[in-house]
Amino acid sequence: MRIGIIGAGMAGLSCAQALRHQGHDVIVFDKGRGPGGRMSTRRIDTPLGEAAFDHGAQYLTARDPAFVAQVERWAQDGHVARWSPAGSDAWAGTPAMNAPIRAMASDGDVRWNTAIDTLFHDREWRIGDERFDAAIVAVPAEQVAPLVAAHDAALADAARSAVSDPCWTVMAAFDGPVPIDGDRLTDIGIIESAVRNSAKPGRTGPEAWVLQASAEWSRAHLEDDLDMVERTLLAAFADHSGVGSPAVIATSVHRWRYAKVDALHRGAIWNTDIQLGACGDWLLGPRIEAAWLSGQRLAAFLRPTDWIVSEQKLLR
Repeated sequence: MRIGIIGAGMAGLSCAQALRHQGHDVIVFDKGRGPGGRMSTRRIDTPLGEAAFDHGAQYLTARDPAFVAQVERWAQDGHVARWSPAGSDAWAGTPAMNAPIRAMASDGDVRWNTAIDTLFHDREWRIGDERFDAAIVAVPAEQVAPLVAAHDAALADAARSAVSDPCWTVMAAFDGPVPIDGDRLTDIGIIESAVRNSAKPGRTGPEAWVLQASAEWSRAHLEDDLDMVERTLLAAFADHSGVGSPAVIATSVHRWRYAKVDALHRGAIWNTDIQLGACGDWLLGPRIEAAWLSGQRLAAFLRPTDWIVSEQKLLR
């Protein structure tokens, strides 16, 4: 089959990889300039050199046997390394969180800078100027319904029922080490997560921290301006780190409208009648592992006897 996938995040690329292994012809479309999505890394020039920030997902965990095997392959290829501050089963992409995504994207046909706002179906699917036997949407739940509502009302309703929390993120580079024990802090006031990104394996450059606000605070301040968000989160971080912290030499702010999703635990959805499917973390669980497994599950619908991925540990 010739299959078009919208979304080159972990779920979409996992699905594409599995489908290609089954012998299908797959093209992936993504509105971004390159691989990353919520595994993106932002780089900022500073007086002390370039600082890098994993401003979305901070790490990934591997528990399901199939995903453990995949992560071990990434580790052998130098795309991930263990990161103990987040736990014994935690891994960080190297030299950045998007390294696994980059590796997956390089294996197939991915069309970057291609926003798909509408799907057309008349015996075949039309995505952009291309025609396909099947279409798969692998984007956040909030973006699924507008694409599929005219073709599959049940899928659209399922997507609408999966709600994601927002997350304001501040990235800050300092002119010296911040005097805090540990490289990962959680639940410090309005800051849900603070990570010393420059201490992750394979990183270089000045002291760099990623501060992610709690879902509650982010929701309450969703439309605030960037300067206010930056000042507030940096002040909260300074209150925790105490007097004598080094000076801030560069900052950036990012608003994730769709960060951590309240997943439906359905794995993936496939409509055999019209050859339309959906995969993503919103269908299984709010983790990178879940997104990968969801892509694998959807690919398996096209060859069900080959489905071997277990989920017994995933939802714990």
